[in-house]
Amino acid sequence: MVSGLLLSPSSSSSSSALWTRRSHHEFAAISHSCQSSPQHKNSTRWRTVTMRDRSKNRKPLQKGRNLSIEAIQAIQALKRAGRRENSEEIASRAALDMVMESKVRRLLKFDMMAVLGELQRQDEAFLALQVFEEIRKEHWYKPNLSVYVDLISLLARSGSPAQVEQVYSYLMMERWNPDTKGFNSLFQTLLDLGRVRQAMDCFRLMKLWESDPDEQTFKILILGFESVGEKETAASLRSEAEKIFGSLDFLTEEEEAVSA
Repeated sequence: MVSGLLLSPSSSSSSSALWTRRSHHEFAAISHSCQSSPQHKNSTRWRTVTMRDRSKNRKPLQKGRNLSIEAIQAIQALKRAGRRENSEEIASRAALDMVMESKVRRLLKFDMMAVLGELQRQDEAFLALQVFEEIRKEHWYKPNLSVYVDLISLLARSGSPAQVEQVYSYLMMERWNPDTKGFNSLFQTLLDLGRVRQAMDCFRLMKLWESDPDEQTFKILILGFESVGEKETAASLRSEAEKIFGSLDFLTEEEEAVSA
């Protein structure tokens, strides 16, 4: 029975040859498949990855907008905290105070003023007011009428009359250097907002701090008061202007130049 299971030398040689040929053909087929497979080609070829310049996604800075990295980080942190404040999340005020402490109060004068200007440009009224209040606490702070005018205009546009009153109260407490041009801009802004009484109060403030009113001052006030029906106040201003300048021709000079 054992001998029946043994192969003859000739059959053994034939089977070995057959197995060798079969193995050779299968290896060749596998090798050809690997060489022609796209996946194999991709795994063995070097690929070049080009990174896109992310700076191209940014809008170009406007002239005069030189923001440092610290200023940009402060603005971003303030806006994140501001969104939480507006959504009335728990401890949102604490988050804003933390940003003020860790980001804003550490800024240099130039950077802090740049942050205020950028927040105003982005119409972030609430955040701009918070930064302005921080600026007023700085040892280097000096009041600037143009800053007040911009902030009052922004708060009025955003529908925040209470905050306008708050900023106005700050303005009345400041110690001002003579700045006729700045006061003229303030008068125009207040009258455009319908704040007639405050415009007259600021006119008294102007003279208190020895800023001499010029023709433009009286023109803005007289025409502004007359446009809202404040005839008596306008008449009083006309009389005062005539005593100073000798005539009121300046009230119609621009209109005559335009018509000519």
